[in-house]
Amino acid sequence: IQTFDISEKTSRLTTTTEIKSLSLPVGWKCYRSPEGQKYYVNISTKAVWQRNGSFDDASCLSPQSPGSTSPARRQNKEKEIKETKITINCVTFPVPASALEQQLLKPSEWSYCDYFWADKKDPQGATVSGFEVLLQKQLKGKQMQKEMAEFIRERIKIEEEYAKNLSKLSMFPMAAQEEGTLGEAWAQLKKSLADEAEVHLKFSSKLQSEVEKPLLTFRGDNFKKDMKKYDHHIADLRKQQVSRYAAVEKARKALADRQKDLEVKTQQLEIKLSNKTEEDIKKARRKSTQAGDDLMRCVDLYNQAQSKWFEEMVTTSLELERLEVERVETIQQLLRQYTTLRHETDMFNQSTLEPVDQLLQSVDPAKDRELWVKEHKTGDLRPVDMDI
Repeated sequence: IQTFDISEKTSRLTTTTEIKSLSLPVGWKCYRSPEGQKYYVNISTKAVWQRNGSFDDASCLSPQSPGSTSPARRQNKEKEIKETKITINCVTFPVPASALEQQLLKPSEWSYCDYFWADKKDPQGATVSGFEVLLQKQLKGKQMQKEMAEFIRERIKIEEEYAKNLSKLSMFPMAAQEEGTLGEAWAQLKKSLADEAEVHLKFSSKLQSEVEKPLLTFRGDNFKKDMKKYDHHIADLRKQQVSRYAAVEKARKALADRQKDLEVKTQQLEIKLSNKTEEDIKKARRKSTQAGDDLMRCVDLYNQAQSKWFEEMVTTSLELERLEVERVETIQQLLRQYTTLRHETDMFNQSTLEPVDQLLQSVDPAKDRELWVKEHKTGDLRPVDMDI
């Protein structure tokens, strides 16, 4: 086999019987079989290209450009890509069969950054992105926080009303004339209502300052503005990705049209040889190569846009995840404060009853009778029989 090394694209291919000017890409070598058949080998990829007859442009040997790939190889490549990847709403995903190779970014954590890449349909049939689902969770959390504050406000109103009624009841003059040890116990019970009213007033005041107010002020008005910034930022990146995908599809169609035109002109050359037809083929090849380069550029820009969207999605979703953890832990702490105050209220209420319990234990019917008799007796001389 006779070998000719081609080290630069401007090198010349030379044989012992003929000299033919031919520009080959870097890395390709020309070989001749014992039968005299020429074929070409890419040193790096070991790809072999063979064609009967002569050719005018070595661009068909270049593996870097979709425009210069042979139709059969291009179809196989596209089929291979289509079998492993799928584009949904302008986002490219691996097909489920090949997705097994993907590892979760945060395994075993059920992290936001792993489960909200695809779009979904809402109950009305509208398309909702995964990021919008995360934003809705944040806004729903803000609403739940607001409703909890409203609930605590109602609890405060009940406590205030209860305290007011207890205080009012404690001043009612009912059974005020009860006497003795029982009268003392009754008076203490009425007083305990006033003490209990004071406990509930303090409870309502602490609820307002230590539970309701923090619920209302946690993540103020700027929170929704921040969420809108996140929304607009991710939406803009997604729009750019959609635009880049449209450019890819346009370039893909243009390449298909150029390749079809090249195939038609090649067939015409096989039927009728003419300088004009050969010139047309050269021109068609150049346009096909240019279309392939355009497609590669558009795909590269699309991948850059998708990569930027991916990075921002990971960063922002992790931030939303952190905010949700913060929200849950904050509300957990505030509700624990509620239960602490409630236990304190029970304890203070119990203390108001201790004097009542003590006096009730001291109630003595005999003692009360003695005290009452001493105060209200009318005479201790009993009647006797009348003498005649």
